[in-house]
Amino acid sequence: MIKTQDIIVALKTCLYEPASSYADKALALGMSASEVHAAERRLCDARLLNPIDKTIQKKAFLNFLVHGVPYAFAVAPKEMTRGMPTAWAAPVLADKFAASNQPIPVWPDPNGDVQGVAIKPLYHSQPQAAQKNPKLYELLALVDALRIGRARERKIAAELIEERLKTYASA
Repeated sequence: MIKTQDIIVALKTCLYEPASSYADKALALGMSASEVHAAERRLCDARLLNPIDKTIQKKAFLNFLVHGVPYAFAVAPKEMTRGMPTAWAAPVLADKFAASNQPIPVWPDPNGDVQGVAIKPLYHSQPQAAQKNPKLYELLALVDALRIGRARERKIAAELIEERLKTYASA
């Protein structure tokens, strides 16, 4: 069974960055090496990660993100808090939507520079991992748009995720 941290490990793996060891990925994601190893094992069991070369099965993974994550890892906005913008408020999507008077979605973070409505991250270290890696931040924010967005936001997020997965695969 897939866990929330498995999504983050899969997204990091999609980036094809030089993080060859479990320890490297763990450090970048704020997890333990054993958590990264267990996540990769579950991703292999779910046929989302190739067990031989440890690459993401992009078509299957995209399908899971678009059609599974919004239901398996649904989240409802919580209280107002300081944090890091996510979903349509994140830089990757902010210019695609008109500003509204509704509070923006944020991952709670005491060092955050904006006020908004709290969205529980997939994993507790997600904001710190996103701050270290702008590409990962984009992907995580797009996944949140799939989790909490309306139809239009989900459609645009799915298109942008697909575009990025293709781009990162060829980099």
